[in-house]
Amino acid sequence: MPEVYIIATVRTPVGVGKPEKGALYPVAPVDLAALVLKEVLRRGGVESGQVDDVIMGCVTPIDDQGANIARLAALQAGFPVHVPAVQINRMCGSSQQAVHFAAQAILAGDMNLVVAGGIEMMSHQPLGADWPEEWPTNFPYPLVHQGISAEMMAEKWSLSREALDDYAYESHLRAGAAIHEGRQKEQIVPVPVPDGNGGTRLVEHDQGVRIPPDREKMAVLPPVFKQDGMVTAGNSSQISDGAGASLLASEQAVHMYDLKPLVRVVTREVVGTDPVLMLDGPIAATRKILQRAGLTLDDMDVIEINEAFASVVLAWQQELDADMGKVNPDGGAIAHGHPLGATGAVLMTKLIYALIGDDGRYGLQTMCIGHGMSTATILERV
Repeated sequence: MPEVYIIATVRTPVGVGKPEKGALYPVAPVDLAALVLKEVLRRGGVESGQVDDVIMGCVTPIDDQGANIARLAALQAGFPVHVPAVQINRMCGSSQQAVHFAAQAILAGDMNLVVAGGIEMMSHQPLGADWPEEWPTNFPYPLVHQGISAEMMAEKWSLSREALDDYAYESHLRAGAAIHEGRQKEQIVPVPVPDGNGGTRLVEHDQGVRIPPDREKMAVLPPVFKQDGMVTAGNSSQISDGAGASLLASEQAVHMYDLKPLVRVVTREVVGTDPVLMLDGPIAATRKILQRAGLTLDDMDVIEINEAFASVVLAWQQELDADMGKVNPDGGAIAHGHPLGATGAVLMTKLIYALIGDDGRYGLQTMCIGHGMSTATILERV
């Protein structure tokens, strides 16, 4: 059987996604995307002209994130014009799906080298900016805000406010420890931004991590989406800016260009679930991908599940009886943020570096997606 390998992977620091307040806000989305495209090729030891395609996720592809930002970023990064590029939108799973599409093109024999990643700057284009003002009156599902779905998840799995806040607190502790110990330094490309004095400074760390987190303050935060609810700003993912990219290669390309793979892409999965409950997709996706791979959750050495809301992860854990010591070892989106179309690329970079750092063999990544979907990927360290 043909194989697909990831040769290099990189991400930016994740910035707070608020105009003027975010560390990455002064950077144009096309420039942030171009930065990771250039850096992943440098790390992989590949010339841009050797790449067959560039695939990038972006959830709000309008205004300065519109007009096929993948193509614009590739050109901005100095890729020759013969290298095509495409922007895709599978909502929160967009850049993980970009990796899946890249792997599938390679497995089909159509391509040998593909860059897959994502870009999202929510400080520039806020969540929902591309949504219709009104849904069709005959739409078959009563769609609700994801925050309401997160409340529904907590209710269905009988999760307490204390449990949600405890999980969020732990995410910040883990992320803070990773920063303090320098565990993420190698996976991040620093971003130069104007310093306000005519020069530049480097953004090198995830901006949203609370060091140290305040558990007592988290306990008094009001619910955001439901008057008597449990979902707060403290146990939800943060609005963020960021980008990430991976270089995928066929076995032929590995030999042709003398490349050194980091991981093998074992298998990929995407599922659909109830679009109203919306956020339980990682449960089905995890079960399906493990069955497809002939592996168990115990075989996974590292697991990255997107912390869109604490209730998503805790419901998944309850259903699958996962060892939480393996889950999001450096914290997750509750701590470092969730730049929508880039988060899949960010989590994949974290997963790969965690596998390498811990000498693990298998890693799993899974994400909930708006309107009831989920992506999942299993990687094997080479």
